[in-house]
Amino acid sequence: MKIRPKDLARFSLDKMVRVALATTDRSQLDLYCVAPGQSQSVHRHEGEDKIYYVLEGAGRFSVGGVEERLEPGEAVVAPAGIDHGLVNDGGELLLVLVVVAPPPAHKARPATGHAG
Repeated sequence: MKIRPKDLARFSLDKMVRVALATTDRSQLDLYCVAPGQSQSVHRHEGEDKIYYVLEGAGRFSVGGVEERLEPGEAVVAPAGIDHGLVNDGGELLLVLVVVAPPPAHKARPATGHAG
């Protein structure tokens, strides 16, 4: 299945938008659409690893209490059980491909891009 993430990007004035792109039994691929000033609160997943890969824009990504500024073409990995989150502290839209493995049980089926 061919996926063109940039064609599926959607933004909200209220909060970051998560667009579910694909889910298998072993992984989940999402697109995070983050407007300037929006963020994903620091949180953790006990049983899943998460990889953030920046497509467009730039932002601050926190993994295990360490902050990194990522730009297009850069990625960071948040292993299971480690706190992580992000903030778009720039003036441009931020598009991030996110891989979660294995997919969280409560998100095992792809949604049609729900906010959150």
